[in-house]
Amino acid sequence: MAATYPQPKSLPHEEGGTSNPADSPSLRLGEGAQGMGGDTILKVNDLKMHFPLRQGLLQRRVGTIKAVDGVSFELGEQEVMGLVGESGCGKTTVGRTLLRLYDPTGGEVLFHRADDSWVDVAKISRKEMKELRKEMRMIFQDPFSSLNPRLTVRDIIAEPLVIHGTASGEAITARVAELMEAVGLKPAYMGRYPHEFSGGQRQRIGVARTLALNPRLIVADEPVSALDVSVQAQVLNLLQTLKDELRLTFIFISHDLSVVEHICDRIAVMYVGKLVELAPTAELLRNPRHPYTEALVSAVPPADPLIKMERIILEGDVPSPANPPAGCVFHPRCRYAQDICREQEPPVMQIGLGHSARCHFADELELQGVADGYSS
Repeated sequence: MAATYPQPKSLPHEEGGTSNPADSPSLRLGEGAQGMGGDTILKVNDLKMHFPLRQGLLQRRVGTIKAVDGVSFELGEQEVMGLVGESGCGKTTVGRTLLRLYDPTGGEVLFHRADDSWVDVAKISRKEMKELRKEMRMIFQDPFSSLNPRLTVRDIIAEPLVIHGTASGEAITARVAELMEAVGLKPAYMGRYPHEFSGGQRQRIGVARTLALNPRLIVADEPVSALDVSVQAQVLNLLQTLKDELRLTFIFISHDLSVVEHICDRIAVMYVGKLVELAPTAELLRNPRHPYTEALVSAVPPADPLIKMERIILEGDVPSPANPPAGCVFHPRCRYAQDICREQEPPVMQIGLGHSARCHFADELELQGVADGYSS
């Protein structure tokens, strides 16, 4: 008989649907704060993901791309943490490395399993990782390319069940129907193919596939960036409801602060492979302590079109992770940069409980947040 899984009581529907390791010196929570969702489920210590840079006919190694370079944080159970930054800053690489889609170059990824044991995802075998994937899953960015066009919706959603051998026969069909109802799709559509659905419906199919094995931690890699604005709201509401009803923990990757502010408990800001600021959502938006965060916050459009906000335009381009600048990686674009910024990498500075920033002057600068940046 098929296992019984908890389901959301009511979900937003789209048209056509139905109803204890060593501490790290790197950026992390302030003392006494273990995430905003309860017990710690994930501890990431000094995570690094470097890719070889090769050129020429013989593909000789000529350098290293430091896509992720010393990232550390903790995540509480049932917490949603946003990971934001410009394209190329390493957000997606962090998400994929946490789930061992990439083998990390260095660091620890310590996961608290359902049986109350801790496991280092970065060091376990492939066989052990397969078992762990029941608890750690991913929602991919593009619903148009992440679904196999040759498979029906039933086969797409059932694939994890088949691979892990958790159900067979009619139990699979029953579980697929249950999952489709949970994400607001009609089970009668399970015989259709991906091209017969809208973008929002395809992303719901991807979410259903992610939930198939009843995971505890989900990495959502820009799950709404490929969707229209109205559909984005539907999918965000769906994820929020699933999080509350199924007691899920999320890492929500996005380049858009105006998206993550509505769903995330905390926000971590990345720049050229490093975390430069980490704080509770409201605190980060009102009181940014890193100049890069200040620029991102200034780009969030106000709900009232009559409200004017000073937009901070950063000059220059994001540096290449293959050749990052010396000192602070942000200093070539920072309007507050001084000589020390060009010479020394800034330490992590604790601003308050749960608020950290990687800046030499984090406790001195008066930066613009949403509360003081609006003027009529």
